Amino acid sequence: MITTELVFLRHGEAQCNVDGVVGGPATCTGLTDAGYLQVEKAAARLAAEHRDQPFTALCAGPRLRLHQTGEILSQTLRLPLRTETGLDGPIHGAADGRPWPEVKTAASGGPHAHPDTPWAAGSDTWNGYLQRAGAFLHELIEQYEGERVLVAAHGETVIVAHTLLLAIPLGMPAGFSVDHASVTRWQHHHNRFGQRRWMLNCHNDTAHLAVPTPRTTS
Repeated sequence: MITTELVFLRHGEAQCNVDGVVGGPATCTGLTDAGYLQVEKAAARLAAEHRDQPFTALCAGPRLRLHQTGEILSQTLRLPLRTETGLDGPIHGAADGRPWPEVKTAASGGPHAHPDTPWAAGSDTWNGYLQRAGAFLHELIEQYEGERVLVAAHGETVIVAHTLLLAIPLGMPAGFSVDHASVTRWQHHHNRFGQRRWMLNCHNDTAHLAVPTPRTTS
């Protein structure tokens, strides 16, 4: 029996992704037109699912691209959107708004390369972010035990969920690809022997993005 389900939708393509810059809270300018379309396709898929097996809560982090993604989901599924600061991405400090190649050159690699060292003045460390965000996600899971929760997420949040629920040691060199507007699903199973375990039902599912956009007539 599935007791709790967490469904993560990564935000659609953002302008910072197109520009190759660090889209921190101070400089994120939100989704591109393509990003809006990606999220709308994902929302249509999740709305069909919602009709048969309703989500009980919809959460998003505060960064603009997450809020915009959450708003599309909220309007399509007719669920109130709850903003959770603990679902925000890493703190980038002085790197906020700067080109990623410049930031990575200065730090001799991206955030994962030296996981216990900040990648810019005032930024998180990668392991520090995983610990902080993982602690919040653990609290969220306890809060919504027995429910179906939909989360408009950063790619990093999906990685946090995998790190937490798979008990991956901090500093491991392996990682996960998380595409724009992809769906990742975790389910908490409780069997007849009283045993409980988290199961990764799907990761980085983008099948909905292949659905053609309906043509409009004038």
